[in-house]
Amino acid sequence: MTNSHEQVPSRQRKRFPEISSRAYEHPADRSALVALRKLSGFDTVFKALSALLPERSLRLLFLSDSVRVSDAQFAHLNDMLRDACYILDLKKVPAMYVTQDPRPNAMCIGLDEPIIVLTTGLVELLDEEEMRAVVGHEVGHALSGHSVYRTVLLFLTGLALKVAWIPLGNVAIMAIVTALREWFRKSELSADRAGLLVGQDLQASMRGLMKIAGGNHLHEMNVDAFLQQAEEYESAGDLRDSVLKILNVLPRSHPFTTVRAAELKKWAESRDYQRIMDGHYPRRTEDKDASVTDSFRESASHYADTVRTSKDPLMKLVGDIAGGAGDLGGKLRDKFMGNGGTAGETAGGSNGTGPAGDSNGTGPAGGGSAQGDG
Repeated sequence: MTNSHEQVPSRQRKRFPEISSRAYEHPADRSALVALRKLSGFDTVFKALSALLPERSLRLLFLSDSVRVSDAQFAHLNDMLRDACYILDLKKVPAMYVTQDPRPNAMCIGLDEPIIVLTTGLVELLDEEEMRAVVGHEVGHALSGHSVYRTVLLFLTGLALKVAWIPLGNVAIMAIVTALREWFRKSELSADRAGLLVGQDLQASMRGLMKIAGGNHLHEMNVDAFLQQAEEYESAGDLRDSVLKILNVLPRSHPFTTVRAAELKKWAESRDYQRIMDGHYPRRTEDKDASVTDSFRESASHYADTVRTSKDPLMKLVGDIAGGAGDLGGKLRDKFMGNGGTAGETAGGSNGTGPAGDSNGTGPAGGGSAQGDG
């Protein structure tokens, strides 16, 4: 794969010389990465792991059984790749492959050098601007160094299946896998932001996420209605629904598509995004001076803000408790039972003995789809 940035598409887009991945990383993703980069000997440990991980096998597999993107093959994708690397100032253009798979998906893997893989299902599903955002998404993964941890996650997930018969062996590995998945879901939000910086077309990013969720039926879909689903998902139900949301998302490597769309729109409307577009962003030369403490503080502040502003019943309860709200037992009972509150007290101050409200919970529990996202 050539390292040249020539023959990029003609449309003018802003470029971000020497941009640090910290500029677009989600706070939880950024704090984890800064800590890992500061950890003494971390790179050495992961280099040693390369002997165990099937990276060489993966490279040979894609080389032998997929189509490598170049000027001669999928030239339009090659132009997008060069353009994405030019905009984010990624010096070395990673190898990119298209592999036969009807499921729309993409990934960036590799320990020594990142490899980007697109499925035919994704290539056939998205238009040019939507695909440009996806390619930028994967280049963002490469710039952040996510490919290393993604490769480890794939390896550990496979290992967990192999040692499932060993008592407690699978439990220990799955604990690590679960933690990595939680981090990786946040890294996907970071990469969505990188995709927007590359495509610089929010509507195209929104359309791409809608298509991943509902297929190639844009005439049947609406961005505002799609975002409304995210609003309803966050705020609807009671604590039982909050628990089900957690259980549904745990096995996934990606956040739900409506959530991704809502998060990206929120970031696109933020001051942080506008500052980047105006040319004010952290540079890579400053990465070595990045403070782990500051990064964790930003992450903690983000989660605190999420709890404070969330409409999710569980998050609202956590916020009430953190704010010193009393009657914890009563709040938990009411939330789980779906009650609007206890019966009203009489004017004379006697105990309210009326019915506490119907706790009817006959609706379906809901089994969220766990299909992979692009």
